[in-house]
Amino acid sequence: DRARRHADAAALNGSGPMQRETIYALGTPAPSRSVPGAVSVIRISGPRAADALVFLTERKAFERGRSARDPALPAPRRMTVRTVIDPVSGDAIDQGLVVWFEAPNTETGETMAELHLHGGRAVANGALAALAKLEFCRIAEPGEFTRRAFENNKLGLTEAEAIADLVAAETDQQRRLALQQMKGALHRLYEDWRTMGLRALAHLEAAIDFPDEDLPAGVDAEVTREITQLRDEIAAHLGDRRGERLRDGLHIAIIGPPNAGKSSLLNLLAQRDAAIVSDIAGTTRDVIEVHLDLGGWPVVLADTAGLRASSDAIEQEGVRRARARADEADLRLLVLDATSDWQADRAMLTRQTARWDAEYDIVVVNKTDLRAAEAEGIVRLSATSGAGLPELLARLEGSAAALMAEGGAPPLTRARHREALLDAHAALGRALAAPEVALAAEDLRLAMRALGRITGTVRIDELLDVIFRDFCIGK
Repeated sequence: DRARRHADAAALNGSGPMQRETIYALGTPAPSRSVPGAVSVIRISGPRAADALVFLTERKAFERGRSARDPALPAPRRMTVRTVIDPVSGDAIDQGLVVWFEAPNTETGETMAELHLHGGRAVANGALAALAKLEFCRIAEPGEFTRRAFENNKLGLTEAEAIADLVAAETDQQRRLALQQMKGALHRLYEDWRTMGLRALAHLEAAIDFPDEDLPAGVDAEVTREITQLRDEIAAHLGDRRGERLRDGLHIAIIGPPNAGKSSLLNLLAQRDAAIVSDIAGTTRDVIEVHLDLGGWPVVLADTAGLRASSDAIEQEGVRRARARADEADLRLLVLDATSDWQADRAMLTRQTARWDAEYDIVVVNKTDLRAAEAEGIVRLSATSGAGLPELLARLEGSAAALMAEGGAPPLTRARHREALLDAHAALGRALAAPEVALAAEDLRLAMRALGRITGTVRIDELLDVIFRDFCIGK
């Protein structure tokens, strides 16, 4: 009996033979003094999550210190009304809904529990303080719930990263991409490539280990074909910028001659005074950026200096930056002045802009409230009255959708993935050029390790620390 009591006490204090600690965190935004939430959800995960639920809803259970299935524990996966209490003082904190889930069929693969309480600060803080009094529980680190799900094979590393992207999504299209990747689209692509590479590697290993055996004819040619195909598919994936555009924003540069109304257009699209507007030519000297949601697409809109010859050194630098931004941008808006010789300006500036693309880039003729402008393909606009803005927005959304048109494979979204894919591509190139089978096999093995780093098949704990530390607490 004494041994049993000692074991119960050790379990209560978290010093028993447990697999890992039980963690908890607020899973909803923290309520503030000015903006309390309607509901606060506290998540608990770990081997003693169910015990934590019992101790917070049944005073006698805590006093007994028993962790066996207590009568106070509700049926799993069923919301139950309970009074949440301080386990030491027994004071009531709130009355809400509680639920628990049995391992391994949970989000993290561990036993989980949730408290659904009223959303005031005092309630949330009181419940978190009560959990802190259970010595077998501790507050979760950022991303620890998702990391445990990854470590318990509930999701791959690309799906885990997609959860962070989904939480951070600001536009509808970012949400769609994150959801697609959370369902495993990228994971399947990279694992298919890894399977293809491992098949080729098996052929090379056979040639090394059994040089005197009668291997199937044409093995060398087949291996070369598979490695070449794999390298070409990775190269095409690296060249696809859709994912990075969607993650960081589609860059649109507003260019044109001085005083054409570029800054006025920026303010009109941003719906605020982001840039100084003046009748004096050359007011804008540097690049001014605003971030917009354009039909669900994230956009970085840049106002640039007027393009003209100038003897002013500062304005010359502004023009240089404007041309550089135009060449770097995904899309260009050429703004012209209807009261000037805009057709000549159009011909000259489109010719001088290195990356001008008539299929996607847009010509806007501003100040049409002062003088009419007619030409095929232009957008007629008055930045003063807003006339023509709906047509411009429709053209912008159409160009953005065309640039981001879905291809056959899910897009590349993260710098970490790009770095690993570059390593894999380089290793595959070396394998194709290797003078000996053993060297080709080693390079192919390195390529497979690089792909495995993306999905988490190859474990690097330092890398995992970097990935999950950027998550919010409670995820």
